[in-house]
Amino acid sequence: MMWNDGMGWGGWTAMILVMLAFWALVIFGLIAAFGKPGDRKQDARASDQDPQAILRARYARGEIDDDEFRVRQETLRANE
Repeated sequence: MMWNDGMGWGGWTAMILVMLAFWALVIFGLIAAFGKPGDRKQDARASDQDPQAILRARYARGEIDDDEFRVRQETLRANE
């Protein structure tokens, strides 16, 4: 039996670190490819809302200003 011809502590440590990095990369790739579970629910809820509600929500969050809100609201009302 040869116990001292192996990789030693440095080799085993490097192998463990490489294995952990590999699995972290695999998990990150799967999350990036398929997304987080909550993302799809949020997208589905946003598409179910009417355009007026989405516009009001964007205005409330401060994404658009007063003028843009009024112009878009008039456009939506004209297209109904």
